[in-house]
Amino acid sequence: MKTKFLIMTILIAIVFISCNQTKKETSVVEKTATIYYNGDIITMESDEPTYAEAVVEENGKIVFVGNKDEASENYNKANQVDLEGKTMLPAFLDGHGHFYNVGFTAMCANILPTPDGPGVDFNSVVETLNEYKETETGKYVLEKLGWIIGNGYDDSQLAEKDHPKASDLDKVSTDLPVIIIHQSGHLASINSKGLELMGYTANTPNPDGGVIRKDSNGNPNGVLEEAAFFKVLFPVLGKIDDDMAAKCIKQGQDEYAKKGYLTAQDGRTTTDQLAALRKAADEQAYYIDVVAYPDITLGIEQVAEGTYTPTHQYKNKFRLGGVKLTLDGSPQGKTAWLTKCYHVNPEGRTGCYEGYPIMDDDKATEYVKTAFKNKWQILCHSNGDAAIDQYIKAVGAAEKEFGYLDHRTVLIHGQTLRKDQIPELVELSILPSLFPMHTFYWGDWHKESVLGEPRADYISPCRDVIDAGLTITSHHDAPVTFPNSMRVLDATVNRVTRSGKVLGADQRITVYEGLKTLTDWAAFQYFEEGRKGTLTVGKLADFVILDKNPLKIDPMQIHDIQVLESIKEGKKVYELE
Repeated sequence: MKTKFLIMTILIAIVFISCNQTKKETSVVEKTATIYYNGDIITMESDEPTYAEAVVEENGKIVFVGNKDEASENYNKANQVDLEGKTMLPAFLDGHGHFYNVGFTAMCANILPTPDGPGVDFNSVVETLNEYKETETGKYVLEKLGWIIGNGYDDSQLAEKDHPKASDLDKVSTDLPVIIIHQSGHLASINSKGLELMGYTANTPNPDGGVIRKDSNGNPNGVLEEAAFFKVLFPVLGKIDDDMAAKCIKQGQDEYAKKGYLTAQDGRTTTDQLAALRKAADEQAYYIDVVAYPDITLGIEQVAEGTYTPTHQYKNKFRLGGVKLTLDGSPQGKTAWLTKCYHVNPEGRTGCYEGYPIMDDDKATEYVKTAFKNKWQILCHSNGDAAIDQYIKAVGAAEKEFGYLDHRTVLIHGQTLRKDQIPELVELSILPSLFPMHTFYWGDWHKESVLGEPRADYISPCRDVIDAGLTITSHHDAPVTFPNSMRVLDATVNRVTRSGKVLGADQRITVYEGLKTLTDWAAFQYFEEGRKGTLTVGKLADFVILDKNPLKIDPMQIHDIQVLESIKEGKKVYELE
């Protein structure tokens, strides 16, 4: 009996030791935490730059920020990521852009001017379109949508300093409709076949809020402004099927992630696009966060009812953030609504041309009141100072009737914001999301043709807005430009034009403030300061890793910084090859 008892005891001990050993080995293998160290880790938490030796991520969240030795002691079984001197920041949030259209335009012919594309003159635009229509992508888009489509021509950068006309685009095709979209996204040019399909003739009146440009004989020349262009574009986009929509959404995410943006904005969502974005969420197709702001003028107040009412909570990385309103057009396209004359009139305009509004004051106020009544955050595209006046008036009326705390109403672009309008933004708690990339892309054009001096020096007055105490963001308005975070930072900080001139040196801001507009302050605009924007314990482990520290290099070299990795909730979603 004693022998049997002894044997039994030994067997039990062996099993117990074996189980414990297996459990111990499993715990070593299953490393759920990751320590990032040995780099410039900028937390973005303070008003001045602050660094941490280490950050620990676990289960998609930040669980430690601080000393490397303490991190290793507390998380001794964690994965180790040696940054090797590289720079880590909280991932960027898109102050304003058009996420879905970024994916869509990536499938169109790239006719942007340098440095982003080949569009230097009419001939290069035509050649690019002719090459594109023979590619697999070009054939795919034509099959799906029925048009040959190019994106990004810019008359201010073309050698002819003019818009390609229908007769120019007829060199691409006379049998198939062709449309090229202006880089501003507010104008386009179509060929003769396109004019025929649209029924645009000498007798066609201009639509409300748009212009069909005509030649000296009164016939449409192919160039379309605002509503006249959207009457072409929206039905074309309406032909996008599920397969193409999925490609748009995947391509959009790829374009944002490779520049460190892990929260993207769809800043004027149509009803069809909203359906596609919602479907992608149901299918768990997102690996970055996407926030949509449907166009309030498209009857979105009905669409938004129910499950997808504007909310601060994501469903499978997608949410409805609020609504978008558009009150005017583009300053570089000379459709923005100003209170003073354009420096040089666009073709066909005489006298003191000031651009034009999209709608009257009563209608603008009605839309803003709808947003305030329903407690929807509203973003409003207002480029010209007259449109900004209209928006301020509408917000004031809505605040008086339906005012509520912490609405975080946003002014989008504010390109020609006047100094005397800034106190009104402060009084109404309107957050400016400015577009200083204009200083690089169109700064020379603003000086020479759009505004003249000294008005051009004051576009996107970031310094004065920050000094007034407002929280601002800086954006790219993609696909107007690529969602290039370092180009955004460069333009916000340096304000240097294509020709190398500084545009409004007194409106420059510091590099650290520029980073704030992409991180901490951007999170505030989204009502997400509690989970994004800084490297803080409890927030999402959304990181971007750069090859250089923007705070430690010559600011003029910022645009050369490369995004090496983007990490969403602890998972690498992009790595530079």
